[in-house]
Amino acid sequence: MKKFVSWNIDSLNAALTSDSNRAQMSREVLKSIIAYDPDFISLQETKLPATGPTKKHLEIMEDLFPDYDHVWTSSREGARKSYAGTMILYKKEFNPIVTVPHICAPEPMDLEGRMLTLEFDDFFFTTVYTPNAGDGLNRLKERQDWDKCYANYLSSLDADKPVIATGDFNVAHKEIDLKNPESNHMSAGFTDEEREGFTNILNKGFTDTFRHVHGDVEGVYTWWAQRVKTSKINNSGWRIDYFLVSDRIKDKVSKSEMMDSGDRQDHTPIILEIDI
Repeated sequence: MKKFVSWNIDSLNAALTSDSNRAQMSREVLKSIIAYDPDFISLQETKLPATGPTKKHLEIMEDLFPDYDHVWTSSREGARKSYAGTMILYKKEFNPIVTVPHICAPEPMDLEGRMLTLEFDDFFFTTVYTPNAGDGLNRLKERQDWDKCYANYLSSLDADKPVIATGDFNVAHKEIDLKNPESNHMSAGFTDEEREGFTNILNKGFTDTFRHVHGDVEGVYTWWAQRVKTSKINNSGWRIDYFLVSDRIKDKVSKSEMMDSGDRQDHTPIILEIDI
């Protein structure tokens, strides 16, 4: 049985080095992740510079994660600085082949450090930070193109061996995946176009593990808006973070759920346990 955690951390630098109240809450979440003792930890929106973790970051990470190696990718020349970015930490017993995928997405998305993939003998593990459709849906067309490119990429991996895909997909797939669907049909993350894009991914041969395990349970979310102080208190959230697996290994999943992040708003970590 292997254990996975995925979390949009919204600035690894802040979580490791800041003294703000939010950073302290982030560190408490990291402690919860470490206590869970996963084999793999996927982080999105690390917001590190193009050169990656600094010496200070590495020293803190070595102290926090002594049993893990890590790989990272950041936004680089041609894209915004210290933007997006992903990282995967994995137990030192593993020796994966690491790739930073280029999926021919609209510029500059392939330069923003949005994806990492680890290859093992029996499966791929890939993480993604999906582009947001933007204020006023000004990037909806580019987002639609990304979704198609990403779906094709996952399908190409799946043709070789089973896939475990995780991350912040920036879409609530069904009306039960957010608290207030009626008022959000024209909001980024819940447009018909984005939902269709996610359906297309699933139709390529993938399973939303949370729904596979829990069915149509309602009121379970992974993200609560920071700008609305009562969003988490009122559980006015969205489920936009996922673990997807190739259909042929879906019945190997034993757990797919959210980790409690306490009072911290924004994203909460999600976990997967699978016999692979």
